[in-house]
Amino acid sequence: MSWTERITTALAAQHAAAAYRRRLPNQGGNGRWLEQAGRRYLNFSGNDYLGLSRDASVIAAWQQGAAQHGVGAGGSGHVTGYSETHQRFEQRLAAWQGYPRALLFISGFAANQAVLAALLQEGDRVLADRLSHASLLEAAMHAPATLRRFAHNDPAALARLLATPHHGETLVVTEGVFSMDGDAAPLAALAAETRQQGGWLLVDDAHGVGVVGEQGSGSARLHGVRPDLLVLTFGKAFGVSGAAVLCEEATAEFLLQRARHLIYSTAMPAAQVCALDAALTALQQGDGLRARLHQHIQRFRAGVAGLPLQLAASQTPIQPLIVGDNQAALDLAARLRAQGLWVSAIRPPTVPPGSARLRVTLTAAHQPEDIDQLLEALHAACR
Repeated sequence: MSWTERITTALAAQHAAAAYRRRLPNQGGNGRWLEQAGRRYLNFSGNDYLGLSRDASVIAAWQQGAAQHGVGAGGSGHVTGYSETHQRFEQRLAAWQGYPRALLFISGFAANQAVLAALLQEGDRVLADRLSHASLLEAAMHAPATLRRFAHNDPAALARLLATPHHGETLVVTEGVFSMDGDAAPLAALAAETRQQGGWLLVDDAHGVGVVGEQGSGSARLHGVRPDLLVLTFGKAFGVSGAAVLCEEATAEFLLQRARHLIYSTAMPAAQVCALDAALTALQQGDGLRARLHQHIQRFRAGVAGLPLQLAASQTPIQPLIVGDNQAALDLAARLRAQGLWVSAIRPPTVPPGSARLRVTLTAAHQPEDIDQLLEALHAACR
């Protein structure tokens, strides 16, 4: 089969499975409202959980940072791209989370890939929650280590894998809050099982930091756990983009020597770091935003009772409504869009086969009447 035939066949299969993906350009989609093709929609698909992407202090910090540092880093952090601004923010982030070191990465995907690629050797093993993010599972599959997946959020299943004789190192991988189901990992139990067998624990808390824990400190602090590797991403509650890996001093130095995503990528612009620093302040002082967000979550969950859809057991801003069939999920999303509500249909392979869903996300920027409008439309669409 030629390249052209292979591509054409693959695209046809995507269409046939109602799994074809499209990007729709918008004129603004990171806030309460999304504008697309000249129409305005209430946005229930973003991850800006606290609304900080439009916070005046965060925007001003980026603008001031750009005026002082320019809009690009100019090179890898190993060459000229690492500034005192980067260093200060890394130190502040590490102190906030109780780690000796933090290393900034350009994205959460890059951070996860870099850590696993640098650490894992032949003979090692990765034990990953089966619903871990694609960046983690893909990195483990490409590494020379053995990948085994354990049943979602099941410490007993992890314990059984850990008890299997093994002579290399063991890395246990999970998320703090899972991106497609919105449920939280039992981190204390997972950490105890991992420690008992001498393994290391990596927690990706992309969707937990800023939302849960004291001052939004995240899932690990909430559960009283200190993972060996903690990955925080800044494209969700921080309202910006990028990521950081928090770890011990020696681990950080090892990653600086081996993490190709750091060595061979242009560093995050200093102006962006200035915005992240302001976002961290707003996030730490954001108890009022988190309280409003929690109220929205309870309002939504109470309002969907009685719908012929399965609501996942989530107390986070991620509120999945399981539809099942791909085309049915697309049709329901289209009916909501016709009512001025932007809710994305998520289909395999992002989620398991047969579990296509509407991934409703709530933010502190929403108003109670927004939630009510969504609930009314959902009830009408399901009737």
